[in-house]
Formats: sequence, C-alpha cells, structure tokens
Amino acid sequence: MDIEELIPPFPLPVRSLCLRCPIESLELEQVQLASVDEVSTFVVEKRLQEHLAGRWLLAKALEQWGLNPNQIEVKRTEFRAPVLSYLPGLWINTPLPSVSIGHSSGWAYVALIEHEWSIGIDAELADRGIAENAFDMMARGDELHWLRENPSHAIELWTSKESVQKAMQMGMHLNPRKIEIPIGKGIRNISIEKLNIQLENWNYKGVNISVAWHDQPLRIRTPEDDLLDATQKAMQEQDWGVGCKTTRGKV
Repeated sequence: MDIEELIPPFPLPVRSLCLRCPIESLELEQVQLASVDEVSTFVVEKRLQEHLAGRWLLAKALEQWGLNPNQIEVKRTEFRAPVLSYLPGLWINTPLPSVSIGHSSGWAYVALIEHEWSIGIDAELADRGIAENAFDMMARGDELHWLRENPSHAIELWTSKESVQKAMQMGMHLNPRKIEIPIGKGIRNISIEKLNIQLENWNYKGVNISVAWHDQPLRIRTPEDDLLDATQKAMQEQDWGVGCKTTRGKV
C-alpha cells in the first residue's frame, strides 16, 4: 500500500512522525502487529480491515523510526489506548515512542512521538457536515454558542477534541464537552486535567487533520520492570556495592 507522510505546518518540538495509507484488504498473516485474540472480536468486516490497516501502517512507521516491529507488541490501557512494549523475554531497554492510531473515510492514520511525550491524531473530510442537533453533545456554554454561530468549523472542532482525547489516552472516556478548543490558526495551548496540551490543525488533500501532544506519556509496566525493581530493592537492602558483598576471612 502507498504511504503518505503528513507534515504539520508548524514542526512539533520533538521528533515525531505522522503517516497515512489507504485501507485495503489484508489478511491477518500480513500484519505482524495484529493480535489474533483482538482480531477475533471484530464481527464487521469494515472494522476488521480498519484495524489491520492501522497495525500494518504502525509497523511501517516503527521501521521508519529505526525499530524492529518483530520485537514489539501493542498493549491496551484500561481505556483501550494503544501502548508499545517489547515482547516478553527480550530485555531491550531502548525507549519506545508513544503512538496514536486512527481511521477515517478509507484511510488509516498513525502518529509517533518521542517516548517522553504523548500524541493523538484524528482526521475527517473537511467538507463533512455535522448535524446541528449533535452540537450540544460536543460543546457547552460559550463554546456551544460559538459553534452554533460558526457551524462550518464543526469538523475542525470535532477532530481537535478527538486528538486531545487520544493524546490523553482516554478516548471517549473523557467527555468532549469538557475539552474547550480555541479555534484559530497556529498551535493552540489547552489546559485540562493538569496537563498542558498543544494542538495543531491543517488541511491535507481535503482532509482536516488534528494532532495534539503533551509531555506526560503513559507507559504499561512489564514483568521485566517488576523484576528489575525487585532486584534493585534487594541490592539496596543488602548494601551491595560494585561487586558482591563478602565476609572477611571466609572463602
């Protein structure tokens, strides 16, 4: 499948990568980052192909990042946000980037950012309309009033909120009405849940793309993390130095 790189008008402050590809028919065997257990839960073919295309594109993004996708798996947080982890037993400590995956109008989208950050990406056709009776589900107060007076900005507002939800790794568990977006050009700063989130929107081939990011990522602990912590604690309790603790006069 053809892959397109999405370059924001204003560069992000740290290394990042945004890609998209068309959603085409794939078999599970062609997608190394797909989970058999997760794939088996999809009953709608369209949703299955979106998932497979997103995971296929993620593998390509990791290769561009300089990582081997064969050494990596995708885990889910309690809110179903994707988090990268090395396969158990590899004992690799190279930091992994944070990731966001999306699907819209026949395209899969993937965004990566440095491991000390978190990112969210969302996209919709710029000319897609949103019924006005749905506005009060996505905004409230002064923002809702502004949206009713400026309905042409509804898609930009919606993708912006979705990207923020993903950057916070909460998805729809965070009510979009609690996210107030200052509509305008350039990078916008949003304060929510004690986080300072930055947001950028741009139009690419008739698609409104929103990317949000902040510097407090979420990481899932692994069994290796637990073992390393237990080992470090044991060493501290036994007052180990560079070598092993020995008893004078004993062999």
